[in-house]
Amino acid sequence: MKQLRVAIVGMGKIANDQHLPAIATNPAFKLVAVASPNHRHETLPSFHSLNELLEAGPEIDAVAICTSPQVRFDIAWHALNHRKHVMLEKPPGATLSEVQCLVELAERQNVTLFATWHSREAAAVDAARGWLASRRIRRINVTWKEDVRVWHPGQSWIWRAGGLGVFDPGINALSILTAIVPGGVMLREARLSVPSNCETPIAAEMFLNDANGAGIDVSLNFLQPGPPIWDIAIDTDSGNLLLAKGGSIMSIDGQTIVAGVDHEYARLYSHFDRLVRERRIDVDFAPLRLVADAFLNGKRITVAPFVE
Repeated sequence: MKQLRVAIVGMGKIANDQHLPAIATNPAFKLVAVASPNHRHETLPSFHSLNELLEAGPEIDAVAICTSPQVRFDIAWHALNHRKHVMLEKPPGATLSEVQCLVELAERQNVTLFATWHSREAAAVDAARGWLASRRIRRINVTWKEDVRVWHPGQSWIWRAGGLGVFDPGINALSILTAIVPGGVMLREARLSVPSNCETPIAAEMFLNDANGAGIDVSLNFLQPGPPIWDIAIDTDSGNLLLAKGGSIMSIDGQTIVAGVDHEYARLYSHFDRLVRERRIDVDFAPLRLVADAFLNGKRITVAPFVE
């Protein structure tokens, strides 16, 4: 079958670090152009916007949207209206209603819309889901902490409404949680620590339950000194599971069962290829819904201003 001609919209860190290598190593795709107001590709046609690309650029079949979430809706809407298949970086939008509108448009246009959750593609996530399927969960503790100055240096969008703040990395934990816990999870309460000069939280505590009432404590922090901590510890009726390093390592009762390397974006693009060939939509709202619930039902605590 012919290669899918893809364009990247938004040439920031995630596009350069993850999307470019994943496209380059997948023969199903050919990167033919980029659109970004502040960045250009060294060799490919580069445009300031998707509109400009569609008007004057090479023919494309699909777009991967890697912009900040606040502007993704308009770009995705325009792409879908032009019957282009769309891959959305996480989170898929700034609001749930935006994403729902995109799903409905993709259905009308009979094109693919793929809301990616890259952490679900970590090496040990599938194994953890399988192991938990036949066990009763007693307790879950999620610790997701990193240094924003290392992972999002100078990215002011993350502190504006719609940028999610600490939930930008925290939603990765929630995407794994909603993928591996049988029966789903529900928010009971949350505490959001918001710097006095920001609109989004720099830390958060969430208190959830699974379908059987087991407690789930989630601790998120954007001011972690030293190496990041991306762990999910699960106590069950027949052993303790630990997903460490963002889901790449799984151990049971202290014994390592899975220790894999990072192929998250390669797996995302393989799945996107299948979705396009089959004209299917894959949009799971569950992680973003939990973030929305935290903003709806969370207690806001004003803390010291954030200084880059």
